[in-house]
Amino acid sequence: MHGEYKVPGGKLVVVDLETDGEGEDATLRDVVISGDFFLEPDQALVDITRALTGIPAQTTVEAMARLVAKALGDDAVMVGFTPEAVAIAVRRALGHATSWQDHTFEVIRGGAEVPFMQMALDEVLTQSVGAGTRGPTLRFWEWERNVVVIGSFQSMRNEIDPEGRDRHDVTVTRRVSGGGAMFIQPGNTITYSLYVPASLVEGLSFEQSYAFLDDWVLGALRELGIEATYVPLNDIASPAGKIGGAAQKRYASGAVLHHVTMSYDIDADAMLDVLRIGRESFSDKGTKSANKRVDPLRRQTGMARESIIDSFAAYFSSRYATVPGEITPAERAEAERLAEEKFSRPEWLLRVP
Repeated sequence: MHGEYKVPGGKLVVVDLETDGEGEDATLRDVVISGDFFLEPDQALVDITRALTGIPAQTTVEAMARLVAKALGDDAVMVGFTPEAVAIAVRRALGHATSWQDHTFEVIRGGAEVPFMQMALDEVLTQSVGAGTRGPTLRFWEWERNVVVIGSFQSMRNEIDPEGRDRHDVTVTRRVSGGGAMFIQPGNTITYSLYVPASLVEGLSFEQSYAFLDDWVLGALRELGIEATYVPLNDIASPAGKIGGAAQKRYASGAVLHHVTMSYDIDADAMLDVLRIGRESFSDKGTKSANKRVDPLRRQTGMARESIIDSFAAYFSSRYATVPGEITPAERAEAERLAEEKFSRPEWLLRVP
């Protein structure tokens, strides 16, 4: 059995192993750890192997990582990887977790959608992955109007200035994931969603999964000449400032929604007129957005927005297996129902007033 895990910003960990027994009685044997990481002293690699040999194949990532850390003690030095990385690679070898290379991703480049429909499509497509009716998917969004998307747990009155909203003809919508408010004007942002099975992030903490799922776009940005980095918990940045932010929702169906909005251009005056960034909180409910300096992609690349999206899609396809995709009629019908019955309703929009 063979498993691999590439640490975001770090090294590759490879595990080959066999098992004795079956089902819940299976244990690990013939464990071989390799990779391009650095480890001192040499004996530490033997210590890791011994710690894993004979343990139940059902051992969780957390428990396995503790065993590896205990075996290494305080004197060993791991560079480019961690005990958790070893455990994740083991779980992949056992088939409990999957890697990017285990999947073929559909890539959707659809037309503009109303804000409530965009929120509904995210939920429907993620649930389709969880139900097994759709494979992992990357979807690039288009917006048909000015909008502010607030996080699932944010207070409407904390985030939105109603007079500024009306002045700039802004629609406010609420997404299913947490995080902060995003100010969007058509043509001024790049938004995409990843819909993936939970097996792809199995064993990863939320912070680890953000870095893991954003790793490909950092590579795409670097190809455009931007020294992009991941800034915990959910920001993508460059030395010039924040580029965008990610948000995530894990569903009980076994699927994960990970979506990202990046600023291509920005009308800062309009944004500050609509959002209560930096103002005193008007309510003790919900989460208040932080004021972060944003440096748009247009200024950093000099490229047309569509060309950047083309570059992103091409880079993703160069790293992973992809096929062109589309939203099915059944998915669209379900999204239209949810847009009408959930995402455009006051009960959802004002769930935190």
